[in-house]
Amino acid sequence: MDISFFWIAAGLTALGYFIGDGLKNFGNPKASFSDYPTLIKEKDLHLHVGLTKEEVNELLHKFPEAPKVELKGTTYYPYQRFMEWMSSGEIYKK
Repeated sequence: MDISFFWIAAGLTALGYFIGDGLKNFGNPKASFSDYPTLIKEKDLHLHVGLTKEEVNELLHKFPEAPKVELKGTTYYPYQRFMEWMSSGEIYKK
């Protein structure tokens, strides 16, 4: 019987920890993009935005003004600026 109280206490402790950890971002629900790479190659962009390769190609073809950087013939997309651009209303106005 003593061992069952131990597991109940351990479970309640873990529950309190995870709820408390979740409440840290309650006042600031905006997601942070800082964990992602700064520049993403065009061929890898679909892996980071959750779209298929064809959807990303169509998106970039329809919106050539998407934030990008070209270095030595390779196109890179700054992740944070690209995600802010995608979440803004600019692409939905057309």
